[in-house]
Amino acid sequence: MLTASALATGAVHTLGPSFLDPEHIISSLGTAALIGVMAIVFIEVGLLFPILPGDSLLFTAGALVAHGGSHLPSIWWLSLIMVLTAYAGTQCGYWIGRTLGPRVFSRPDSKIFKQEHIDQTYAYFEKYGGRTLVIAQFIPFVRTYASVAAGVGRMRYSHFALYNGIGVVLWAGGVTWLGYGLGNITFIKKNIEVLLVLIVLISVAPVLVEAWRARRRSRLARPAAAEVAVDGAPALDGDEA
Repeated sequence: MLTASALATGAVHTLGPSFLDPEHIISSLGTAALIGVMAIVFIEVGLLFPILPGDSLLFTAGALVAHGGSHLPSIWWLSLIMVLTAYAGTQCGYWIGRTLGPRVFSRPDSKIFKQEHIDQTYAYFEKYGGRTLVIAQFIPFVRTYASVAAGVGRMRYSHFALYNGIGVVLWAGGVTWLGYGLGNITFIKKNIEVLLVLIVLISVAPVLVEAWRARRRSRLARPAAAEVAVDGAPALDGDEA
């Protein structure tokens, strides 16, 4: 069996403690590696547990398959299973939000299920449309709350299912294949999560620039409007005299 140390030099770094290291997770599970990876992906995207290493786990799984000797299936089966697992998880998150969200997230003393997380996430993709559901899938923490937020906000299910499905295919399938093709490059392995966020930022840069321009135009328009209001104000009786 291929162990974590049998990979090319360097390890996939995660945004969490060492016990969440994806290579350690997969190698320690042995023949149950596929079930373990499925469970972690499902929980991260569907059951509000954002600290799990979704990106790096998918990447590492693909890299292990490329090197051979692991208990994981072929890359085609692995990527398909990851897509279906992630999609099932996000659907679960949507229905959790739709059925339980108003009660769970309305508790003011909750340490984990905070209403502000839902409000911020939903407000973002409500403003920018379905493409945000696609983008959200690539951003840690955001993807965990996005499907729940859609359910809490009672987003039309057909709309959610379509755009979320596109995001899941690109994320779960794409990152797995990325690991399969580029898993032997140390720099990419060490920075996969940061690189994915950078890719997302580049893809949404036009939206961010346009939002900045609109805000700037609005800020410049306010003094002009105030000046017009002052100039157009009726004169006082004393001035007329």
